[in-house]
Amino acid sequence: MSSALLLAGALVMTGCSNGDQTPAAGGGGGGGGGEVEKVGLMLQDISNPFFASMQASMEAAAEADGFELNVQDGRQDLGTQNDQIDAFIQQGMDLILLNAVDSDGIASGVARAQAAGIPVVAVDVDAAGAQAAVTTDNVKAGELACQALVDKMGGAGNILVVEGTPTTAPQDRVKGCEGVLAENPDIKVLARQAGKNDRDSGLTLTTDMLTANSDVQGIFAINDPEALGASLAVQQAGRTGVVITGVDGSPEAVKALQDPASDFWASAAQDPGGMAVKALEVGREIVAGNAPTERVTLLDPTIVTKDSVSDYKGW
Repeated sequence: MSSALLLAGALVMTGCSNGDQTPAAGGGGGGGGGEVEKVGLMLQDISNPFFASMQASMEAAAEADGFELNVQDGRQDLGTQNDQIDAFIQQGMDLILLNAVDSDGIASGVARAQAAGIPVVAVDVDAAGAQAAVTTDNVKAGELACQALVDKMGGAGNILVVEGTPTTAPQDRVKGCEGVLAENPDIKVLARQAGKNDRDSGLTLTTDMLTANSDVQGIFAINDPEALGASLAVQQAGRTGVVITGVDGSPEAVKALQDPASDFWASAAQDPGGMAVKALEVGREIVAGNAPTERVTLLDPTIVTKDSVSDYKGW
């Protein structure tokens, strides 16, 4: 069996795919005369509803437009994503849409794909070396969620910050929040820890921070899974009067916002499905030889609170 087939088989076994994939005889893709016939979509963690929404929108696009889609779950592991890029090269993908688990660490994989003639477009988080990126304006998302927290707290009190993985989106959301906090000196950050962008790490880290800090009125988390984990930690600790905000506008967050008993107050909503489709559009243009005017395309988030959730259409 050829090394290309071995790599392709390993890829199917270790990730998610939308159907049978036939590897190319050799590496390299990059358009086949400017046409996009084979697309590789790499996601950080398909168990996260945000990325599952991206997958669903791309599967719908593939069915409508007739291109072959191979979806891979990075499982929040940089080595796994590097292996997936190598397999995509062997399969001769025309385009890779990359949702990196490490924005800087994936640079060598991006370079290998490009050396093989395969354009790479980063989606949701930027990736070093990618020809283009399509993301939410994550600084603004952090500002919106943090401002909602400050407003609900009346501009004063102590908060915890649950950060995320070393990718641009979580980092930019923290930057946005820090900008809001700089203008509200009566809000004090008692502790901050970086999670894995999931509910479990939000629960664990918040539990630890609550144990060490008895006087907490608010929590800012970089996404909804961590925020919902933080909410569970607050409940388990028997704390009351704690306001929690996140980012995503996920279906789970909507349920929490609709629950009068929940301490989840607000989420800066994104459009993951629309983001993935926009990245595909940008990637097609690159394959056709048309580089985007701006390398990074930013999509605007919107704030959703308990007061406004009834007007929110969701994903």
